[in-house]
Amino acid sequence: MRRVLTALLAVPILGLGLATGAVAAHASPDPDLKIDSVTLNKTAVAVSGLNTVPVTVTVKGTYDTGTPTDSKTPVNVILERTGGTGQQRTLFSTNLPRLANGTWSGPLHVPSTANGTFKVTGVITGPFFPGSGSMTDPTPYAGPSLAVTGTHQPKITASVSPKTVPFGSGFTIKWAVTDAQTAKPYGSRVRVVLGTDNICAEYFGPGYTHLTDTNGIVTKAYSKTDADWVNCLLLPGNPASVGGLGLVVMRPGIVSAAPSKASAPVGTIVPVNGSVMGAPSACKVHLQRLYGASQWRTVGTAGIRSSGRFTLSAQPAYKGLIPYRVYFPRCYNYQAGLSKVFYIRGF
Repeated sequence: MRRVLTALLAVPILGLGLATGAVAAHASPDPDLKIDSVTLNKTAVAVSGLNTVPVTVTVKGTYDTGTPTDSKTPVNVILERTGGTGQQRTLFSTNLPRLANGTWSGPLHVPSTANGTFKVTGVITGPFFPGSGSMTDPTPYAGPSLAVTGTHQPKITASVSPKTVPFGSGFTIKWAVTDAQTAKPYGSRVRVVLGTDNICAEYFGPGYTHLTDTNGIVTKAYSKTDADWVNCLLLPGNPASVGGLGLVVMRPGIVSAAPSKASAPVGTIVPVNGSVMGAPSACKVHLQRLYGASQWRTVGTAGIRSSGRFTLSAQPAYKGLIPYRVYFPRCYNYQAGLSKVFYIRGF
């Protein structure tokens, strides 16, 4: 559950902005990699639909750690978005083989989802593996720019059934890949990756692949344990995915609460203990008291502990039976919920 919270804090529930191929964080550039130049054989490309257009990338430099296998070490060139509205924020070349001493060369496969301007910002030793592989940061290099005109970009949507998934139950997701420009399917079966958890963040290669039907639809049944993870559809590419959508299913807000005492002198504090099933500790709950015949007002707020439990403080304001309840507002992928009404008698 804690990993779900991490994912929720990082991305919108229904819009996983997949930064395909994140490199190692909090490291330093490889001191043995020296870059003299990075060139592209094109300055602009036009890409449509699910196609990609190859751009030849050539790197000149040196890499020598004194190990004979250094001569076989590939590199990956990284391009970052500097303008435009495409879905991709980062582009990665394929694993560029070392052709001769001081030269690496190979293709960068540009998707329509790039649609914008990208600039070479660095080179990292390969082979490509998102979130792992090289334990160094890219060696910075301010290189050439590439203008991408992407049309008929793929749009990915998802429909979860049931919409709010009960605890202990499985569910299905109906995924759809359509042409964002025409709002129609591409008319052919589309190869996609259906992943859960790490696959959504660390895609490398077209494993876990499925084929949509000719309407761009693919439906998958998920187990009850999959509800606690990010689930995603990725469009496979080389070396990184070229688009995707991830989501965490909606959960019900199930709240229980009870006062530690059924009665107390007016003005004294009565702890109210309870829990919200499965809810992250970043969420809050509100103690509400009934005013008049129908108006509930918040009289206290508390955070949810890592155990899922909380403690609020009620303070009877008058003599007699006083109605209370605990309100859990919608938080991340948890629906709003209410506890049963309980009473504290003031005397």
